[in-house]
Amino acid sequence: MATQNNKPVLHRKEWQFMTPAPVASAAAMFVVFDQNDVANLALYITSNTSAYLYHHDEDAWVQIASPALAGTFGAGACGTSSRWSNTVTANGGSTTTATTTAAITGICIGRTVRFLTGANAGVEATITGAIIVPGGTSTIQFAALGAAVANTDTFIVSVSTFYVLGAGTLAASSFRSYDVLTATWTSLTITGLPATWGTDGVMCCTAGISQFATGTATSGTSTTLTNSAKAWATNQWCNSQVRITAGTGIGQIRTIATNTGTVLTVSAAWTVTPDATSVYAIESNQDHIYLVGNNAVTMYRYSRAANTWTTLAPTTARAAAPAAGASLNWVGKTGDANWALEADIKDGRYLYSVRGGASTVIDRYDIAGGTAGAGAWLALAYPGATETFTTGSSADWSGRYIYIRKDATNRFFKFSVRGNYMEALATNLYADGAAVLGRKIWVKDYDGTDTLKWLYSLRNTGTELHRLPLF
Repeated sequence: MATQNNKPVLHRKEWQFMTPAPVASAAAMFVVFDQNDVANLALYITSNTSAYLYHHDEDAWVQIASPALAGTFGAGACGTSSRWSNTVTANGGSTTTATTTAAITGICIGRTVRFLTGANAGVEATITGAIIVPGGTSTIQFAALGAAVANTDTFIVSVSTFYVLGAGTLAASSFRSYDVLTATWTSLTITGLPATWGTDGVMCCTAGISQFATGTATSGTSTTLTNSAKAWATNQWCNSQVRITAGTGIGQIRTIATNTGTVLTVSAAWTVTPDATSVYAIESNQDHIYLVGNNAVTMYRYSRAANTWTTLAPTTARAAAPAAGASLNWVGKTGDANWALEADIKDGRYLYSVRGGASTVIDRYDIAGGTAGAGAWLALAYPGATETFTTGSSADWSGRYIYIRKDATNRFFKFSVRGNYMEALATNLYADGAAVLGRKIWVKDYDGTDTLKWLYSLRNTGTELHRLPLF
């Protein structure tokens, strides 16, 4: 029977029970999902010392090593994820292998390896196999490269790294990352953040897999790349990244500081100046993580490469601080042709934040907006803005929509980012528990084509996990 004949059945909005979480959700507990969908994992933080991974294909949970977060676990704790692992150093290899003494795991099989330095800098390949030697030298295997992998060459793998910020008085271990490739936690800097963090907090990462434009340079200088055939809007690419994917300078990645109609100016000088052979891609910035909360309008940005925090100074400030039930979601590719127009890009340009605190407002941050990419906030005016969101609310982005769970009602909505309107989504008839802070919904794309997705929802004050098909 043809699938289309079953359309009424397939489109039934029916919530399904999944394997319950091992710990009942309570105040400040939160879920971090790999938005890039490369590791098939969600991270559930239940305290400063307890964390679990949920595997979607297996519908099962496993406890991992303690996050060992400093401070007092509570309101403000939050996290996000990045597509790429931490940097791995090779100690040798061949054109089809790379060896390393790093404690990598076989989860890398089927993932993408990207070489950062050495003769293969900039080259990507699919990992076809791995020989894991605990405590010794492990080997990853892939199709033949143009040159042999050598000692001290570095690479990253698309298996995801989770980033988690604790609450209370911030200390040396308040901000940590969990690298799925090596199953290890690493403490990161808190310099540049407030002395204490609380009230509520949310963060998001722009390190997706999205390419918004590609081309071949016509020329370059020490800090620019020119494509004279383009007609970009001024500064539309600010804070995105440009990566040289072939030709002169292959492998170099730079953040775009400004742009004209034909020229990209980068934030740090090229090591090798691009020329007319340099093929480039303009992408989501794999280096940036954004953080808001703490009952303030201030937004902070973390650099993965530099391990530094910066306080941003938008040209238009946020009208009010995010409050209880707030969210922060980066919107990558929407699938809308108008949003993908290279001469006036909207895909990848915005962060959306449900303001929370029983407000109807959704604030939008233009990553590229303002003077020289300083960014700008806008309180969106959308029709029928009457639903309010507060403690117990969560939100996640996928494709054209921001999906939102309201308070402790188990009512769901989807906000159209391209259409600027809110519409109802299927209510979960299973009663929600008492409202608590912390993100507890996420969207999983199962086939990579945006045609089969599931909205997962962890019950407030409970262990029940449900999912809803999205077509």
